[in-house]
Amino acid sequence: MTKRLMIFEKIALIGAGLIGSSIAYASRRANLAKHIAAYIPRDTTRARAAKAGFADSLHAGIAPAVDGADLVVLATPIGSFAELSRECAPHLMAGAILTDVGSVKAAVIRDVAPNLLPEVHFIPGHPVAGTERSGPESGFAELFDGRWCILTPQPGTDPQAIAKLKEFWRRCGSDVEIMDAKHHDLVLAITSHVPHLIAYNIVGTAADLETVTQSEVIKYSASGFRDFTRIAASDPTMWRDIFLNNRDAVLEMLGRFNEDLAALQRAVRWGDGDALFNLFTRTRAIRRSIIEAGQDTPEPDFGRPSRITQRKR
Repeated sequence: MTKRLMIFEKIALIGAGLIGSSIAYASRRANLAKHIAAYIPRDTTRARAAKAGFADSLHAGIAPAVDGADLVVLATPIGSFAELSRECAPHLMAGAILTDVGSVKAAVIRDVAPNLLPEVHFIPGHPVAGTERSGPESGFAELFDGRWCILTPQPGTDPQAIAKLKEFWRRCGSDVEIMDAKHHDLVLAITSHVPHLIAYNIVGTAADLETVTQSEVIKYSASGFRDFTRIAASDPTMWRDIFLNNRDAVLEMLGRFNEDLAALQRAVRWGDGDALFNLFTRTRAIRRSIIEAGQDTPEPDFGRPSRITQRKR
């Protein structure tokens, strides 16, 4: 079978945790670039990346990493984007595409765009994919398969550059959507950011309860609390930066959530079974819609092998 043509000569990853390393693996799988470079300033992390083997070259300095790269991907926590874009801007070649993988887009445009020369195509991006794992050994090529990647190019961005990046993400396995940056941030506030905030809070609350020991919380973890702990295990630096940089949308969604939570509290207090049943029926339908859209598996217990299944093996 003939390999499809490469899209880029050189991809430079600025950061190589779960998303960055997965981009490297997916790019290799789809034959998307001749060379994959990664900027990793810490010696220990660079050694771990070398052991994982997903990049052709690893660099302690940003200049050699981006030199000659026609695609540069910011794949660090978004709080570092302003400084990193200032550092790499003088070394970006004319016609290069600079993109990112951050979960917030308006703040990224604010922090990055002013640092770039006009001949660099800046196309913010967000692959809506991930796990609770982090670090250079956590990546895998299939991470983006069947998942959405949202691009939020500013008005006037070169259409050919947008088309090139769209094709890149499609060949990484993603479905691609173009969206306004502010709209993206509002949508992701309710689908991702607020759920993470709730998970961090409920797990923290359980840990703080003096009447329940830590051993009991762990020992008697039912599926609901257990799944909250999976979300709450996500990278703390990344999520700190997300909440600080999408505060308006998050606060708006939290306000709506608190109103709905107050209504649910009243239903529980006054024994309004009909209100509870109607809400639970509506939310169950949403779960089915997510499965039908191919965004999760219909397998019981979110696809985890049960203890009974494991014993049978």
